[in-house]
Order: sequence, then C-alpha cells, then structure tokens
Amino acid sequence: MSILWQGEPMAVRSVMANLKKKLAYTTVMTTLDRLYKKGLLARELDGSAFVYRARLSRDDFHRKLVEETVGGLLEESAASVLAAFVDTAAEVDEDNLKKLEALIAERRKRK
Repeated sequence: MSILWQGEPMAVRSVMANLKKKLAYTTVMTTLDRLYKKGLLARELDGSAFVYRARLSRDDFHRKLVEETVGGLLEESAASVLAAFVDTAAEVDEDNLKKLEALIAERRKRK
C-alpha cells in the first residue's frame, strides 16, 4: 500500500521494483489481487496487464482501520479504551491532546 500511496498507478512489475525485499512476481500479483478484492485497490487493464492504484488515501485508510478496530472495543468498554487512546496519543506527542480537544469541540459544534 505504501508504494501505491506514493503516486501513479503501477503494474505488478513496477510494484516489485519498488519493494525493499525481493519477492516472486506471483507473490506480488496475488497480494495485489487480494487487496483489490478487499476493496483497498482499484485496477484497470492496460494492454495485457492490470495497473493498480490505492482506492483510499493513507489517511482515509488509517481512519477506516481505527474505526473498525476501536468501534467494537468502545461498545465493550468505552472508558478504558478512551483512556488508553488518550494516554497513547499523549505519549507519542503532547500536542495530540490539543488536537483531540479541537476535534471534540468541532464535533460538538456540528451537532
């Protein structure tokens, strides 16, 4: 995904050329096909080869991942999940608390 988030759509061989680790063509092709089937990639036929691109931006993907992961946890134990999230966000960067406060204020204004 990181390679495809960098810009232009790519064929399997182009993705392979950008990998840090050498993998077999069929391995990369199968992985791209699975990501396509999961709805994470879009593809178009270009000549005889598919060209792949990310369907979601990196930020949208991360947001979706967090929503899917945290959503279920919040239903079970909201207080502890929120506390852990705030603690982790602050440990990464104290400014994250200000960002969270701003997001909460913005959300409240919209309601």
